[in-house]
Amino acid sequence: MSKQKLRAIIAGLALLNLLTILIFVIWPLIASKISLGEETAARVGSEDISREAWIDELEKRYGKDLLEEMVDKEVVEQAAKKYKVTLSDDEVDRELKMMKTMYGTVGQNRSKSKEQWKREIRSNLLLEKLLTKDVKVSEAVMKDYYETNKDIYRIPTTYHISQITTSTKTDAEQIIKELKKGVKFPILAMEKSLDEFTANQGGDMGYISEDNEQISETYISAAEKLKVGKWSQPVETDEGWAILFLHEKIEGRQYSYKEVKEQIHRQKALEQIQTPVSGKIFWEEFDVDWIYGTDDQKK
Repeated sequence: MSKQKLRAIIAGLALLNLLTILIFVIWPLIASKISLGEETAARVGSEDISREAWIDELEKRYGKDLLEEMVDKEVVEQAAKKYKVTLSDDEVDRELKMMKTMYGTVGQNRSKSKEQWKREIRSNLLLEKLLTKDVKVSEAVMKDYYETNKDIYRIPTTYHISQITTSTKTDAEQIIKELKKGVKFPILAMEKSLDEFTANQGGDMGYISEDNEQISETYISAAEKLKVGKWSQPVETDEGWAILFLHEKIEGRQYSYKEVKEQIHRQKALEQIQTPVSGKIFWEEFDVDWIYGTDDQKK
């Protein structure tokens, strides 16, 4: 076969491949776009739901609250720069740890990432610092409050875990085999866990510690032995068996007075001024103008 014929065959095959991609991959995408329409968000039978109608409905339901939240955060950032109010990473991390260990549900709130939680905490703490920066609270009052409420500033060793519950050890061992094959823990939890509430969360139980009276000591003992990112062997429970997965471990500690002094100052100062913790206090100062008008702004 001559080189010329070979080139012609290769060119023909390349063209055939290109046409195949156009017909079976690209064209269906284009056709779908044309069929649905650039400004159509959805279609039900012969009726369209327009993109404009969808966005209008979102704005009616959530627009004002969301925009107000965004304005508040920007106002707080500008006010913090103006008044030279700062916040350390340690303060944000400590607040996040205390939220996790105190409320236990931060891990289950999948609508927010860790970074989103940190940004929200940062904004809230900056606002509290701004509101209380000129309020005097005596050292004696703050020290007395700390000594009386030391437990508030103690975090127990806490574990963020997920679970898959089964009725028999054999079922639990079968699940471990599937995990070893690469099946994701949340998927197995949703499909096979007998505990409906956590199954709907991909097995996520949130943060647990020995301070949680409703948590079995068996769970705590099993969590203590786990490394982050690993699952346990079958754990016997009152209702059957469980496999646990450790997402995060927070070491317990007692925060010193020096570490939480500013936090106590903010708390006692806010009690004194009895001012709503809202960024709206600074709106006029930073010349906020928004689409909902000045009348709403004053409310």
